Amino acid sequence: MGATHTTGASAPSAAATPPASHRGRFGLSPHAEGMVALAVTVAIWAAFALSARALSASTLLPADAALLRFGVPVLVLAPALWRRRRRIAAVRPGAALKIVCGAGVPFFLAAMHGGSLTSAAFVGSIVPGMVPLFVSALMAARGHGLPRGTQVAGLALIAAGVAALVWRYVVPVDAAVLEGAGTLLVASGLWALYTVGLRDVELDPVGSIGLLCLPSFAVIGLLVLAGFLPTGLGHAAGGDIALFLVVQGLGVGLCAGLLYAFAIRRLGAERSSVVGSLSPVAVVLLAVPVLGESPTAAVLVGVPLITAGVVLANRRPGTRTRPSVHPRPEVPADA
Repeated sequence: MGATHTTGASAPSAAATPPASHRGRFGLSPHAEGMVALAVTVAIWAAFALSARALSASTLLPADAALLRFGVPVLVLAPALWRRRRRIAAVRPGAALKIVCGAGVPFFLAAMHGGSLTSAAFVGSIVPGMVPLFVSALMAARGHGLPRGTQVAGLALIAAGVAALVWRYVVPVDAAVLEGAGTLLVASGLWALYTVGLRDVELDPVGSIGLLCLPSFAVIGLLVLAGFLPTGLGHAAGGDIALFLVVQGLGVGLCAGLLYAFAIRRLGAERSSVVGSLSPVAVVLLAVPVLGESPTAAVLVGVPLITAGVVLANRRPGTRTRPSVHPRPEVPADA
């Protein structure tokens, strides 16, 4: 996640293969390395949505999943985080609070609760899909101007897609699904706050992960020890623990942030965010064999609208004048 404004390199043709000195460690071109990193990132984002839905059927409780989500990155990155301790401690409290609230315990519990009441398609579409709309509102409130051109059309498509998803549960009213959808909207708003907060700090991806996971793990640990959140980790099935450790701890908590930052450096933020917007589609496709979910008509209409909206919302409007030194930040498409 980031707001790097470099232009992604185009895919090399067979007649213009870059020299060996320009190839990466695995013999791939920079463009190919970026695409591989981005493909893995999208798969991890899709796995997050699937795990949010699967949690209700597992032997783990939300607090257990949160302990794995935030504890594993802290454990794996402990030496690197120790070396960055002064830079992490120097982050302004306001920016740190946006990051910790926006992607920490409040976001995680909201996403898990919303997923337990809806479907993987809802999690994978509403949480990342609504982020551009919420970020645009936050940026406008901070005086960065209103969306223009295709961004307006994109935000409108996102809103229409979410409306298509929930409409069938309004008449007649399905209170559980509407509660879940509303909770997912809260989670999306929190992630937008996290996105804005990241732009206010000067940390590398490892430092950003530490700023998020260290206080989040401490908070969830205190809530569990004080008895405010129940835990069943000691009696959970080993398979469930392993699944959430890999998906939430190593995947979402560690790999996704590092790989997405790497993809942005290789491809540029605009191309990365557009490809990243395919995660809702990946969730819908994977939910069929993994969770046995059948896409409804609302999902088949709403998900493409949200995906197209995210693509348009991440496009910078063209201008005939010379670009300013500080262009309007792009909106990441991840969850």
